[in-house]
Amino acid sequence: MSERSSESAAPFQVAALQMVSAPDRDRNLADAGRLIAQAARSGAQLVLLPEYFCYMGFKDTDKLAIRETPGDGPIQRFLSDAAREHGVWIIGGTLPLQSPEPDRVMNTTLVFDPRGQQVARYDKIHLFNFEKGEESFDEARTIFPGNEVRSFDAPFGRVGLSVCYDLRFPELYRKLGDCALMVVPSAFTYTTGRAHWQTLLTARAVENQCYVLAAAQGGNHENGRRTWGHSMLIDPWGEIVDVKDEGPGVVIGGIDLKRIAAVRQSLPAYRHRVLR
Repeated sequence: MSERSSESAAPFQVAALQMVSAPDRDRNLADAGRLIAQAARSGAQLVLLPEYFCYMGFKDTDKLAIRETPGDGPIQRFLSDAAREHGVWIIGGTLPLQSPEPDRVMNTTLVFDPRGQQVARYDKIHLFNFEKGEESFDEARTIFPGNEVRSFDAPFGRVGLSVCYDLRFPELYRKLGDCALMVVPSAFTYTTGRAHWQTLLTARAVENQCYVLAAAQGGNHENGRRTWGHSMLIDPWGEIVDVKDEGPGVVIGGIDLKRIAAVRQSLPAYRHRVLR
């Protein structure tokens, strides 16, 4: 794939994959591979996978068994090979990488360019904690938090990286700076997603006047968990470009730099920031 300049008239096509991942790494990778191929056939030039696309275990500790060393492992090879095979940018949702502590992992996003080279890494900073009725989650038990905000340069502009629960912390997105696109691979619970998912995604798009692409887990998982889904692409005015409610599938749309410029010109809120 030839990299287009920011002056290209045609919008750069991006896609979010929605999955219902299982406690089977190899099956999940095969499912992700089919969806990446579908997105590429539909014209996607950048593909975002959901949080833990590679594995949703029966217990939080199950992910420890498939953690990988940075730069080596079947999940990382899969992402690199898929990017190179299809000639697309791939933002690899998240996967478990080794952390400084033996009983926890990093929840990591890796970015690969169309040559299959890793060009960026982001370790999830904010760790989800939720208690309501029979639902109980505490990611800090098995995940070691990251501490650095990360972005990378794509052919159309800067892409800001975040993961799931990060979505509730607008200061992270401000710190990412002037982005054309912000991505949110996620596995929102059905309860929290139904209440807040679209509201939060729309807020991040509107306040930063950029596109937001969210790839979600979406459905009833073999481990008994239910995730909200509703993967979507939102434009800088807060309008939904494409959305997938539940089940596996692909969301796709264009990053139109003229749209970003028009929104920022008509309502220059991003330029009017006073507190930095």
